[in-house]
Amino acid sequence: MNTLFLPPSPGPTRRGVLRAAGAGSALLTLAACRSAVSHSESDEVGASAAPRRGGTLTVAHGVDFTPALLFSQSSMSLPQRLVFNTLTRYDDDLRPQPELAESWEVSPDGTTVTLRLRRGVTYHDGRPFTADDVVFAVENLQTPERSAQLRSTAEAVTALDKRGDHELTLTLAHPVGNLFDLFEFMIIPDRNTVEEALTGDRLVGTGPFRFDGWRPGSLLTFSRNDSYWQSGRPYLDGVEIRVITQTDSLLSSLRTGQSQLSLGVVGRDAATLKDDPQFTITTYTTGNGCSYVGANTAVRPTNDKTVRQAIAWALDRERIVEQAYGGFALASAAPWPESSPVFTEDNRTHYRHDPDRARELLRQAGATDISLPLGYSASPGNTVIAEMVQYDLEQVGIRTELQPYDPANAQRRLISQEMPALWTMNHGFAQVTPSTLAVSAYPFNEAHNTSRFQSAEYTGLVQDAWRRADPLDEEALDLYQRIADVLLDEAFIIDIAVLDIVQVARADVRGVTLNKFNYLTLDDAFLA
Repeated sequence: MNTLFLPPSPGPTRRGVLRAAGAGSALLTLAACRSAVSHSESDEVGASAAPRRGGTLTVAHGVDFTPALLFSQSSMSLPQRLVFNTLTRYDDDLRPQPELAESWEVSPDGTTVTLRLRRGVTYHDGRPFTADDVVFAVENLQTPERSAQLRSTAEAVTALDKRGDHELTLTLAHPVGNLFDLFEFMIIPDRNTVEEALTGDRLVGTGPFRFDGWRPGSLLTFSRNDSYWQSGRPYLDGVEIRVITQTDSLLSSLRTGQSQLSLGVVGRDAATLKDDPQFTITTYTTGNGCSYVGANTAVRPTNDKTVRQAIAWALDRERIVEQAYGGFALASAAPWPESSPVFTEDNRTHYRHDPDRARELLRQAGATDISLPLGYSASPGNTVIAEMVQYDLEQVGIRTELQPYDPANAQRRLISQEMPALWTMNHGFAQVTPSTLAVSAYPFNEAHNTSRFQSAEYTGLVQDAWRRADPLDEEALDLYQRIADVLLDEAFIIDIAVLDIVQVARADVRGVTLNKFNYLTLDDAFLA
């Protein structure tokens, strides 16, 4: 067996591989170009401020909690890490660090993983955390009804063998390069109350805060877990998440002090606060979100690849980045951030703003007098993107009718393949192991994507890339580029921009972080 848990590296690496000694298996590690860049000098003050116990942090969020989506990653996932823990957590270089798993070993062929679990951890109701809870968490994600994007990775686990209460071995059907993506994605719920969790009545975990209650459309409240396994944490007495769906109201809530933190402020609005000493603006630029236009390949005329390519040429990505995101994004025709081994400048600029070329492609396709529905998730900021896409398409002769969906309905439509000819939303999963995007994200899933796109070539490439024990060897990198070639050519998902996650906080808020799946982490947060 080869130990894959190593202490953090002394400094960041651009592209690294965490290798098992003497073995070819590896865990992908990527360096963030900038994991967090602050636009306020108040960060320097915060760095020297000593943690202080007490107080309630009020978070303004643009979408409501959706209990039915508890085990999937979406814009409703913000509270997950308050109540629950995960097995591991990536650092900025995608090196897994301990959480509920203290250490781990992977066999040379990549088909078994032994986890040693943290002792002394209890659920909020006092029940001890054991290996049975990890067994349940994996089997829970294997259930199709959970709509978990990483279900394919969970399903690769064919056996879970306990060795007492705090050690177990996972046997895999084949190597999977994104196993530690699963370990960070998968919250570990209380197996006795999971059905109550799915209705929002009761959330029981091992996390830093206890769930107190939820008023749909309004408020979620949490209180300090005094029995948390991290000694002295959390510092906060409580957390409130206020649901504020209007963009203007979200910004106003911060300005007036009604809320102290938000990760939902639109980039162009956040830019207006960057010189205000009352606020600290932090941007996470590792690519945990991309805006895109999706095309339904089962209906006319978007079943024609030439029409989809015309749409890709019609979009003015640079204008959208500047006007809609205030510069807090990277215009890109491909989904991967600069920190990814798949990123290339050629991929990023494969489609540029070229209305004449778009019109010519539509002419070649015989697509004239086109009028199409354009669906979108009506959360803060998404309306303006839909309107800008509508304008760009109109310039090349494609009329669109905007169809707003509330965020929960948009997510349901995405999962169940009920989107119209065109839609625009955000997707994730390009920020972790490259194969995860195409086996896990609903818009890209090779077996069951929202666009209803099917291709034996695409499926073969994705499966080959995903089943590699070493996700960063030369063959893997070649497979990733070939996947990128298919995505760009087929254009069933037309990426617009890799988004920065913009965190706006009052100047007295310290220690807030996110994990790679956008779960808000407040273990070390405090009010200075």
